[in-house]
Amino acid sequence: MAEDDGTVLIRIRAAMPALRPSERRIAEEFVGDPAAAANLSIAELAARCETSTTSVVRFYQRMGYAHYKDFRIDLTRAVAREELTRSSLPEVSGDIGRHDSLEGIVSKVAMNETLSIADTARALDMGALGEAVALLLAARRIDSFGVGASALVGLDLQQKLSRIGRTAINWHDSHSAWTSAATLDGACVAVAVSHTGATVDTVEFLSIARKSGASTVAITNFRDSPLAAAADVTLTTAARETKFRSGALGSRIAQLMVVDCLFTGVAQASYDESMAALRNTYAVVHERVVHKRT
Repeated sequence: MAEDDGTVLIRIRAAMPALRPSERRIAEEFVGDPAAAANLSIAELAARCETSTTSVVRFYQRMGYAHYKDFRIDLTRAVAREELTRSSLPEVSGDIGRHDSLEGIVSKVAMNETLSIADTARALDMGALGEAVALLLAARRIDSFGVGASALVGLDLQQKLSRIGRTAINWHDSHSAWTSAATLDGACVAVAVSHTGATVDTVEFLSIARKSGASTVAITNFRDSPLAAAADVTLTTAARETKFRSGALGSRIAQLMVVDCLFTGVAQASYDESMAALRNTYAVVHERVVHKRT
């Protein structure tokens, strides 16, 4: 039995890196124009993707469906839901092009990031989020690490947790992250951020932390990734990457949303202490703001 129909396109996108070449062509057909692909028969789809009907059957079964009819129904529903979301956004389509105006760029970035957030909200596993919140609540120390755009997300988590009195450290280079991970123990949590889940330095950080006895949390777009395999808890994003600055657009905004949910969960579970800490940290900063004289 398949999962909620609204996530079928999310599952297809998330599965693409691990698919066989023939199955990936099928996935690209659905992602590229899901409304049109949903109207194709198995034979028509196989012909268009230059593959066999067996590959098509294997593909939809991998997506969680026993019958192609059910897969098409859920896909049609997902398309309708996505079109409803898009209806409130500027009428733009496609990736950012060479000749786009600034207005067009703003519209496309807004659409990409809005849809990435909406998809992530739908796909985020509430059980996994609850487990991650519990781990951070109980942690003596929380270390985070990511590379490139993901490093900024780790820094955001560290700053938020510090504001509510949690001992949180974000590492900026892999050697420091690895040596720190080797000193962690069962009272610590390591959080790693990587869109692909295949960044070698980030996977190594989480692997070392786990070997040292720490609990491990991964924030990634792909559940079947090496990073997820090294994590006790995986929080999955559903970012829509673009060819233009892919790592800095859809993935980052989706990761930041997950971090916000994780932080808010921790703060709410320790409400009185967190609110007191937020008031104190706000007061310290606010006292140092230059005010205009009337």
